[in-house]
Amino acid sequence: MSTNHEWLARTVEPALEPELPICDPHHHLWGLRTTGVAPSYLLDDFLEDLSPGHNVVSTVFIECGAMFRADGPEMLRPIGETEFVNGIAAMSASGLYGPTRIAAGIVGTAYLDRGDAVAEVLDRQIAAGGGRFRGIRQGAAWHESPDVPNHRTEPAPDMYLDSRFRAGFSHLAPRDLSFEGWCYHPQIPALTDLARAFPDTTIVLDHFGGPLGIGPCAGRADEVFAEWRRSIGPLAECPNVVAKLGGIAMEVNGFGWHERESPPTSRELMEATRRYYEHTIERFGVERCMFESNFPVEKVSCSYGVLWNAFKRLTADYSADERAHLFHDTAARVYRLERPATD
Repeated sequence: MSTNHEWLARTVEPALEPELPICDPHHHLWGLRTTGVAPSYLLDDFLEDLSPGHNVVSTVFIECGAMFRADGPEMLRPIGETEFVNGIAAMSASGLYGPTRIAAGIVGTAYLDRGDAVAEVLDRQIAAGGGRFRGIRQGAAWHESPDVPNHRTEPAPDMYLDSRFRAGFSHLAPRDLSFEGWCYHPQIPALTDLARAFPDTTIVLDHFGGPLGIGPCAGRADEVFAEWRRSIGPLAECPNVVAKLGGIAMEVNGFGWHERESPPTSRELMEATRRYYEHTIERFGVERCMFESNFPVEKVSCSYGVLWNAFKRLTADYSADERAHLFHDTAARVYRLERPATD
């Protein structure tokens, strides 16, 4: 249970269009954390968030530094996270915990900035994933301001441009592994340069590229959107890049939902962020976009049910085919998951 459980309960909505199939391509699982609203987030916790009634048929786990091995070579310690998540995925695949296939795809991490030495780690990650391992995320989120938190790994400011990082990155495509681009919006041009340098590697843009709303970006929402918009266009021109739509209800995005007396409704949530969603869909197209929950991180601002209602409200006038791509098909294709049987 989250530490803000009672606050989230102040805004409850029934699931809109509960029959619509969803693949949630971005969530985390962890245990024993001392920060955030979810000190522990395991299978039962995620299933509780799924309970409001949205038809989530499958999910993709994204690395979060959980359950690294305590011993052994440092390079190999992240494999512990994949082993941990693959166990939960196997529990879900038994069918005993409901129809949703939790962590049907797994994205782990590896130190790509160690260069060619990462090749062995990638092979071992694939083996540990038991057929579910799909890609790597190594966070690059960094800002010069001390008022903006960097990624937990304290990445180099120019990681995407670093030659050793790129040497490690070159080992992804031969293994059919994708890369998750998690950065802040001033770093999007560097991600674009990376995408152009490796056109055969699928890159997934996480959280719209992290538009900031705190520190030096606080109170500058329109300016930040304009900066982000100038950067997102060239990135969208890279055919190997797909975009996740979500992940902007975090504290760093500056909307301040967590400071309100009650959480936002789905309508409020979507109206406040609509321009990011609509512009990204316009530039990338529905076949290269997928809605994401980013749970339990987004839980600081809203419940799982309200979040997916917001996505459904945004796309109420879209065609059935367009919505199928955004809610399920793009994610299932990018992460190579089976499409659910239909009547």
